[in-house]
Amino acid sequence: MSEKWIVGVDLGGTTTKIAFIDIDGELLHKWEIPTDNSNEGQNITINIANAIDQKLVELKEQKTKLIGIGMGAPGPMNYDSGVVLNVVNLGWKDNFPLQESLHTLTALPVVIENDANCAALGEMWNGAGKGTNDLVCVTLGTGVGGGVIANGNIVRGINGAAGEIGHITSIPFGGAPCNCGKSGCLETIASATGIVRQAENELSKADVKGPLATIFAENRKVTAKDVFDCARNGDEVAKKIIDEVAFHLGFALANIANTLNPQMIVLGGGVSRAGDILLDTVKVNFSMFAFSAVRESTNLALATLGNDAGVIGAGWLIKNKLNI
Repeated sequence: MSEKWIVGVDLGGTTTKIAFIDIDGELLHKWEIPTDNSNEGQNITINIANAIDQKLVELKEQKTKLIGIGMGAPGPMNYDSGVVLNVVNLGWKDNFPLQESLHTLTALPVVIENDANCAALGEMWNGAGKGTNDLVCVTLGTGVGGGVIANGNIVRGINGAAGEIGHITSIPFGGAPCNCGKSGCLETIASATGIVRQAENELSKADVKGPLATIFAENRKVTAKDVFDCARNGDEVAKKIIDEVAFHLGFALANIANTLNPQMIVLGGGVSRAGDILLDTVKVNFSMFAFSAVRESTNLALATLGNDAGVIGAGWLIKNKLNI
């Protein structure tokens, strides 16, 4: 076990994950606290600071054991000042000085980063992308998020919007509306929400048969997991939907790879738990559209850290900042 510990924090709208991590990226202790967004979010950093102190008491450790706090947070932010810009679901209606607040409360160095970027950093440091410096992480959940790492550094873009892979246009005309205000985004197809929408559209047609149709008839709804489970059992409707998802995902990832030539593309999030039935078909489409030199050098893999990716990547922020 390492002499010193890093604190990793993954701030979510409902819960906040906190972990003590060694300098090799191994989780030593992890726990969660509720995210209290009352009082315009003023309690969030207070509760995190208190939770860290309480855990040290519980473990009979001194605060000198800790070398810093890395934190992933949702929403846009000013990376120079550590200010998070207007995240309403956390109660922060105006710019909130997240980095300064947590530093003042803990007297520890604090680095903040977008939560999707932290997940990418976690997979790079100690997950599926361990040992790589050029990596793209795509999170397939309720939406589609992404993080891009080039030469070991997060690519943020001019106003922090780089890596918004979910908003690549997949269907230029007549696509489903997206929460971002556009239509036809990759997110409307490859997210869990998009998969359910496509499934329910197909199942609403007359004379559709099969296990997925039976689930829909009984419950008047299906889940993305239902689609993948039924596809494994040969359901034609489910297989058609997965083929559509894998086509658009493979096409988009090939174009990303043609631009960035990463060593690895990692697929994470709840949808990625479908496993090989999704990954194998994505790989076929990726190979079809990737430039030959890219096709031979970029590996597609499933994420390995699950819900721990965010806190581990947040810990990497401190390791990198302090050059440990």
